[in-house]
Amino acid sequence: MTLKFLASLILTAACATAYAQTSDGALRTIERLDVPRYLGTWYEIARFPNRFQRQCVADTSANYTLREDGTLQVRNRCRLADGTMDEALGQARQIGGPQSPTLKVRFAPAWLSWLPFVWGDYWIVDLDADYSLAAITDPRRAYAWVLSRTPQVEPARYEALMQRLRAQGLDVGQFERSAHTAP
Repeated sequence: MTLKFLASLILTAACATAYAQTSDGALRTIERLDVPRYLGTWYEIARFPNRFQRQCVADTSANYTLREDGTLQVRNRCRLADGTMDEALGQARQIGGPQSPTLKVRFAPAWLSWLPFVWGDYWIVDLDADYSLAAITDPRRAYAWVLSRTPQVEPARYEALMQRLRAQGLDVGQFERSAHTAP
């Protein structure tokens, strides 16, 4: 991971702290998160453009594993224009109880974890019943991702998710579809 990439992640986490309002009051997360079911590999289907993923051209994924201390290890990967894979290793912690869908994530080195601004908001705002399609954003709705257990999502499922996210106050027109190459 490059120093520039790390600096962008820290800056992004620092910027994702203000809260926005939907027409009925506030951004709503899913009711509860079953962390063991959420673990594993998720493929990025779409994202709002952001500085810290600008170098990613394809095959973006995230893998979540449980750490001994109860937090999650986050391993983000993507293919660069030259064909190599870039990887960022981070940590996520739940805010609230053990079923909270509100997390804080950091990709800064562990020795900086005491600084609040290195932790970015990761709110799960949509998750289907079989844990195969999810949407994540921050309270300001400045960043957003659509994740799936498979590299492709049926168009009708994707459009239904876009409608639910629009109802949450997200500007779904910002989403850029993510490319995945054949294995």
